[in-house]
Amino acid sequence: MKRIGALVFPNFELLDLFGPLEFFGIPSDAFHIEIVAEKKGYVVSKAGPAVKVERCLADQVNYDLILIPGGLGTRQEVDNPALLAWIAAAAVQAETVMTVCTGSALLAKIGVLDGRQATSNKLAFDWVRAQSSEVDWVVQARWVEDGKFFTSSGVSAGMDMALAVIARHCGLERARKVAVWAEYEWQEDSSRDPFAKIHNLV
Repeated sequence: MKRIGALVFPNFELLDLFGPLEFFGIPSDAFHIEIVAEKKGYVVSKAGPAVKVERCLADQVNYDLILIPGGLGTRQEVDNPALLAWIAAAAVQAETVMTVCTGSALLAKIGVLDGRQATSNKLAFDWVRAQSSEVDWVVQARWVEDGKFFTSSGVSAGMDMALAVIARHCGLERARKVAVWAEYEWQEDSSRDPFAKIHNLV
């Protein structure tokens, strides 16, 4: 069973977190999910509902997979040394590191995406890209896979990315069964991204 550390911070985006986690929770024999934050207690999302935190950064748990959501909170967290240090250390240990939306800005800020391809939310693409000029930012992509790093476009794209990660760890057929169980039409083509055109990026 693979252990997933899902990082949260104030003003995280709900679907960025819970969309992927819903899919990882379906094959319950394959993944164990824990919520991680700077402090234990409750962390409030951008939409208002709070999530209960089971693990804090100081626990120093090694996770097989890391999930980092986006949201308005990333604007503050790119200047949070404690959070960035935890991400840097966790990324070294993890087999797979995932970001949704502007979560990729946090990876870019610590330099682990240097020389790699990555993507992000098209509405916030310029801001995310400004966090590092050493990243090969892919404008038109639903999600990007480069080694152990999976970065997705905005919000709902994280669910498509999560299924791709499940396919890597559990096989393609099991990922497709997860999508069917959830009655979700999985976009399996990671390059299909109409939103880049809508937001005048291509």
